[in-house]
Amino acid sequence: MEITRSSRHQKIIGDFGENMICNWLSRSGFEVTLVDHTGIDIVAYNPSTNQRLGITVKSRTRNIGKEDGSVNIFFNRKGDRQRLLSACEFFACAPWIAVYVETSESADIYLTSLKNYDEKYRGREGKAIDDWKMKKKDKERYEKDANIKHIKIEFHATNWDWS
Repeated sequence: MEITRSSRHQKIIGDFGENMICNWLSRSGFEVTLVDHTGIDIVAYNPSTNQRLGITVKSRTRNIGKEDGSVNIFFNRKGDRQRLLSACEFFACAPWIAVYVETSESADIYLTSLKNYDEKYRGREGKAIDDWKMKKKDKERYEKDANIKHIKIEFHATNWDWS
């Protein structure tokens, strides 16, 4: 099923991705809040470990044939990475990255620390854009990494044809 996006889809999918991350963290015992602050979208606190996360969330919808397109995380010339780091310093959090990518059939949620991303997935420093790769081999690599939290959601739509 081809996805036809509304004029406000980017805002809607962004909010949805943030809320999905909040939901799964809350289900895992974290105290969670959405924040309207440059650099981070979520502050999450794990009372059992005293761990505080500052999370930037990137959400995308991919149509058929574009499912393995990378998700841009940081536009380095715009200072996105520094904004995350500054916000995390302000809120006394560890910087984390969350990615929500949906297709017509399923969605994937990934959550990892900036440190883990930088050590294993960032690539060469100085690139204009840091991205989260979504090719099959990358997804298989993420599955093997205990430092990446992952949720796969399958969609099953019944009688959802509006033509």
